[in-house]
Formats: sequence, structure tokens, C-alpha cells
Amino acid sequence: MKFLVTGGAGFIGSAVCRHLIRNTPHSVVNVDKLTYAANRASLEPISNDPRYQFAKVDIRDREAIGRLLRENEIDVVMHLAAESHVDRSIDGPGEFIQTNVVGTFDLLETVRSYWSELSGERRDGFRFHHVSTDEVYGDLPLDGGLFTEATPYAPSSPYSASKAASDHLAMAWHHTYGLPVVLSNCSNNYGPYHFPEKLIPLMILNGLEGKPLPVYGKGENVRDWLYVEDHARALEMIATAGEPGRSYNVGGRNERSNLDVVHTICDALDKLAPRKDGKSRREQIAFVTDRPGHDLRYAIDATRLEDELGWKAEETFATGLQKTVAWFLDNEDWWRPLRERYSGERLGRS
Repeated sequence: MKFLVTGGAGFIGSAVCRHLIRNTPHSVVNVDKLTYAANRASLEPISNDPRYQFAKVDIRDREAIGRLLRENEIDVVMHLAAESHVDRSIDGPGEFIQTNVVGTFDLLETVRSYWSELSGERRDGFRFHHVSTDEVYGDLPLDGGLFTEATPYAPSSPYSASKAASDHLAMAWHHTYGLPVVLSNCSNNYGPYHFPEKLIPLMILNGLEGKPLPVYGKGENVRDWLYVEDHARALEMIATAGEPGRSYNVGGRNERSNLDVVHTICDALDKLAPRKDGKSRREQIAFVTDRPGHDLRYAIDATRLEDELGWKAEETFATGLQKTVAWFLDNEDWWRPLRERYSGERLGRS
């Protein structure tokens, strides 16, 4: 099959591209406008493969996207292009609306036009896979409950509201126009090639550099952690075998409080790259004022995906985090240029 992946130079998108080229017979057209969080260095392992090509294009450029769809006879559009950092959405929500809502609308209309020209098996087999987040569901109490595909939407931040809007647009295009849409909502991803504004890579790099490890509030907020390569496998399954009009939750069944995550990172760094003074990096933890509207807990029930499509997460949090820390230790040439232009300064104070 021929995939067009939007946002394929981002964290999850690049993992999807690497997975499709390394582990499947599919071909990939990677479309990305290369915003601050995009990094073509994340795609170097596959950049010379004849089944892979990159196009610097904005998803709102209908003419360019339409041309790529037709020239490459695309079978699957996997839509990951999005502004994704909650703190940045608090400081500047406008860009999130433009990219995540208006951009998704433009892409849906371009894809609908292309799909309407297809016929026979190509039309029947075409899929538009909209990739989203568990944050659209709001939050859960600490003492129980899981997000299912039937959980009502209750977004709390400009970011999650923009993703909720794009989810509704995608499903509306399925119900109104018949566009074969599948939807997925994932829990927090982590792993190699992660831009260092997010919790885990920020803690790893701050820990290595002897800087404070900022933890919001008391660190009691809980997230379900999903190793990015497990997520990439799930996305391919959903895109190729998912039922149009259906949504699938993707989670690692690895709930941890933010403080537990930071403690685990400190302990892993202490083992793999001890401080010269022999002290624990837990001493670098600094509790800071909480983020506005910070959801308390997210937890995904991935039963539908596991039972219907046969997906299982291969990494536990322990094994995945160990791999992640080791990767950052071994790949300073990837993260150092990013660190020089974004050193982890606090965002989202508004």
C-alpha cells in the first residue's frame, strides 16, 4: 500500500515512517511543513530507501497535497500533523486552531476530492486515518476508571479542544460524505527521537546537564505511558485493518504519576551515567507551580484494539524507559542541536 503520512518529521510521525519502511512492504510519502518540533534527522535511517520520499508541504496547501495524492496513487492518508504541546497552547492557542482544526478541515476536503475520483477496489480500500489523543476525554479520578471509545469528550486545554474539534470533523466527513475514516486516540508517548520539551526527554537531558528537574505541583498527575514504536505498530494496524467509522484507543497499560516517572529516570541515569559527585539525581527535582487546568489522570482501555485487531504493547514502562534513556545517552548528535535552541524553559504560565 502507498501511505501519505502528514507530520512525518515529528516524534510519532517519524516513528511511523521508520516502522513502515523497515518492517512492512508499504511505501511512504512524508508530508511536513517542518515547524520547530520537526526534525528530518529523525528520518535519516530511511532517507535513502526508494520506497520513501519527503515533501515539505503544509497540509493547508490543497493544491500541493492533491498533487501528491494523485501522483503517488495514495491508498492511505495517516494524519498526524498537529501542534501538540499543552503548555504552548496555553501561551498561543491561535496556532493550534489554525493547524489542528483548520488544517484538518483543509486536508479532509482535499482527500475527499481525491477519493471521489477513485473507483473499484482502490476506492473501497482507501482509508483516512486521523490520529488523536486521549486528552480529548478530559481527566479521570485517581481512584479508578478508564477511557473507552464511548467516553464523552471533555477537553480541558486549548490543545485538547483543538484535537477534539478535529476528531469531530473527521468523523463528520465519514458520516456525511462517506469518506472512509478511522480514528485513534493514544495515551502519552515516549521513546527515541522525542523533542525535548516533553516530560521524559526534558528530564533526561536536564538530568545529564545537572539542571533542575521541574515537576508540576506535587507530581501526582498520572499518565498512561506508551512506547512510541508500539504506537507505530498500532497505527499501521488501524490504518490497514480498522473499520471505517470506528475509533480505537491505544494505550500501554503503564500508569505512572509524574513524580514516579521522574524518579525512574533519575535512577536510570544514576546507573548508566552517574554524577561525578556520586549523588542521586533525585536531588535535582524542583517542584514548580502547576500548569493551569492540569488534568489529574489519563488511562486508556485498549481492549477494542487488542481484541479486534490483535495488537499488544511489547514494551513495559521499565523496558521502554531503559531503552529511551540509553538512546539519548548514545545520540547526543541528534539532540544537541535541538538543545541549543530550546533549553527547556518554562512555558504555559498564562
